[in-house]
Amino acid sequence: MAQVVKRTSYPKKKRVMYAELQELPKSYNVIALSKMNKVRASQLMLLRKKFRNDIKIRIIKNKVAQRAFEGVKGIAGIDSLSKQLEGQCALMFTNISPFKLNLIFGQNKIFLAAKGGDIATKEIIVPAGNTGLVPGPVLSEFKVGNVPTKIDQGTIWVNKDTVVAKPGDVISTQLASLMSKLNIKPIEAGIAVNFAIAEGLIFKEADLRINLAEYRDELVRSFQQALALATEAGYMTPETVKPLLVKAQQHAKSLAAESGYVTPETADFVLPRAQSKAKAVAGEAKKKGYTAQ
Repeated sequence: MAQVVKRTSYPKKKRVMYAELQELPKSYNVIALSKMNKVRASQLMLLRKKFRNDIKIRIIKNKVAQRAFEGVKGIAGIDSLSKQLEGQCALMFTNISPFKLNLIFGQNKIFLAAKGGDIATKEIIVPAGNTGLVPGPVLSEFKVGNVPTKIDQGTIWVNKDTVVAKPGDVISTQLASLMSKLNIKPIEAGIAVNFAIAEGLIFKEADLRINLAEYRDELVRSFQQALALATEAGYMTPETVKPLLVKAQQHAKSLAAESGYVTPETADFVLPRAQSKAKAVAGEAKKKGYTAQ
């Protein structure tokens, strides 16, 4: 008796996703993976709208994506990317470099109110001043947070700027409630590139973090050092022409002054120097009894 083979019917949405994830990697130079932790749907919608012509963003089913990528050949690193698919993920297909992509996402982050159990990523400060809150049970939350207060004209005032959490601290439910009442939103949320492949290269999250200020300062410092070295060596380039001419002029004036060569350009240097020497000679002559006739 012939064996009956059961055929599994997949939902249309998964079939469309499967087909799309086989084609998109062939159309773009960069595939980036982002873990959708604390990402609001509104953020994603804004990014899609803003970069609809440059970035294809797809919220995926991990198993569907892994199966689809098994059939994609000739894309270096796609197997490594497939192994990173855990939790709620989004894939981005683009021709923008992973570094620039991460910077774009960093510029589109938002801050959210804290919840009990959240981890502080930076120092959180309750500022001094009038909170606008009326005295009541909320005072106990200030006390738990060690925030010094006073009552003035019917509202609670914070006496001084107070650090209520440091990086790595677990935020308590009471502290989260207090910060919510004070409209302090310390939890940074947004999309980050956690993993990417681009033209055969693999980039991890740490590789893509760039401190623009430090990078700019390093470029400025490197340029200044290169310019100083080239000027000292007498190496002529469009950037060193001006400092080399200034240096040559200074050397020429110094040589002219030393040799007593008078020109309209060197007179202001040579004559005072000659006068100074003459005064020194006259002083020595006077010491030995000679006088001017």
